[in-house]
Amino acid sequence: MYTLECTDFNLDYTLDCGQVFRWDKIGDVWTGVVQGDVVRAWQDLQTGLVHIDSRLPEDFFRSYFRFDDDLDGILKSVNNDQYMAEAIRGYRGMRLIRQEPWECLISYLLATAWSIPNIKNGIAKLSRIFGEEIAEGYYSFPEPGTLAMACDSDLCDCRLGFRTNRIRKAAAQVVDGDINLDELFELDYEDAKKKLMVLDGIGEKVADCILLFAFGKMDAFPVDTHVEKVIRTYYGGHEFFKSGMTKTKIGTWGRQYFGKYCGYAQQYLFYQKRLEGLK
Repeated sequence: MYTLECTDFNLDYTLDCGQVFRWDKIGDVWTGVVQGDVVRAWQDLQTGLVHIDSRLPEDFFRSYFRFDDDLDGILKSVNNDQYMAEAIRGYRGMRLIRQEPWECLISYLLATAWSIPNIKNGIAKLSRIFGEEIAEGYYSFPEPGTLAMACDSDLCDCRLGFRTNRIRKAAAQVVDGDINLDELFELDYEDAKKKLMVLDGIGEKVADCILLFAFGKMDAFPVDTHVEKVIRTYYGGHEFFKSGMTKTKIGTWGRQYFGKYCGYAQQYLFYQKRLEGLK
């Protein structure tokens, strides 16, 4: 067990904001499965110190929680209006997480048309059936080869619906080398997005989530129903939307309006809307 120190970090907001799905909080302690390890984490809100119980090294979590981000500078750069200012005041300290690309890819394929509890349940079933038990009741995330070769009956037991064939196809394409996830780190946002959207079931929103949370493309601006409602309500009168509004146009507008760190702006607006609704 060790202790991490970082200014401008709130563990609760970071793990609760909807970007990761394998963490749960009981009392003051968050428990999650990360990189094949069962991790427990909690924060002293008076000192800001974060306590970690894990076999993974300290440096891993400094990267995982993006302690290297200049959060103050990022939030200043996207704080363009009263709505953004309010979201920042309410949830300051929330940071994006550096997720493992393969797990993030499958997680967001499962996220299509599902609530967060359903997504978490689907991932838990998938891991229990196809992963390795790493502690009582906790399982590693399944490897691409395992899902690519999964039999229909085992996959059906996960009750993933129309998502079943999508994740098996994606696994096969990763195994066959049709898509090299590591290469996406080297591509710019637009080219990486085109590569991802070749996969069945990955549209603009899912691609943007994966690029933001796994590949550090801060210029990704995922647009789901929550974000669409926020933009329509608060920014619908913007000159950019005078000829109409689509999710694609909202994404383009978000990148132009909030700039190169628009992904952070999106997550703050998303989290505020999910917790508080529109005001």
